[in-house]
Amino acid sequence: MTSYIVIALFVAGIGIGYFFREKDKTRKGIDKMVTWAVYLLLFLLGISVGINDTIINNFSRIGYRAIWLTIGAVGGSVFLAKIVYEFFFKEKNEQSGVEK
Repeated sequence: MTSYIVIALFVAGIGIGYFFREKDKTRKGIDKMVTWAVYLLLFLLGISVGINDTIINNFSRIGYRAIWLTIGAVGGSVFLAKIVYEFFFKEKNEQSGVEK
């Protein structure tokens, strides 16, 4: 049931965002709110990790795996973002070969 709520909220957000896409001031305000919402979620995630005794007691064992997992996730994301940028967003002038 929860996944349907998440999907519905996501679709509703897309629909509302579609109407505000031309309004730069509104978009900048929403960008700031999203940034602060991510900060808040990371803070709350840190609190939930700090409260969990199992994670804290096994942190030395989990820590190394978490570091490698994080490095892999960030590296893979950067690699795929570069591929997506090159494939979809990088425009080239066909006559002179100069990037726009």
